[in-house]
Amino acid sequence: MGNTLCTTARRGGTSCQHIASRSRHPARPRPYVHAVRANGLLFCSGQIPLDPKTGEITGATAADQAGRCLENLAAVCEAAGATLGDAVRLTVYLTDMAAFGPVNEVYESFFESDPPARVAIAVAALPRGALVEIDAVVALPA
Repeated sequence: MGNTLCTTARRGGTSCQHIASRSRHPARPRPYVHAVRANGLLFCSGQIPLDPKTGEITGATAADQAGRCLENLAAVCEAAGATLGDAVRLTVYLTDMAAFGPVNEVYESFFESDPPARVAIAVAALPRGALVEIDAVVALPA
């Protein structure tokens, strides 16, 4: 894929590929990787609501930020040849659980049928002052 950077590494006898989308996702600071492909699964690193063009946090509310996080995850999935709809589990990190309802509405709009398993966790703080971070485990198409 022209917009994808893949590097291969060995971990514990398992071949892994590190996935990074060059055009639709914010640049990554080292040693962060967007995702690792291993044994038919894509383990996506947590995404905060960074605008891919500016690298800045977007969204004034947790719900707005959740939408950007999910769009960023979708771009990572696409770079690996999958879709966000292939996700089997997502973890949503929130700095304020009072925002769970509005975040859940945005989440639901991305997974209208057959949503993946989900965990929601309250945290004290997130990188760069984000209100939301979301990671994913995705089943890669055969």
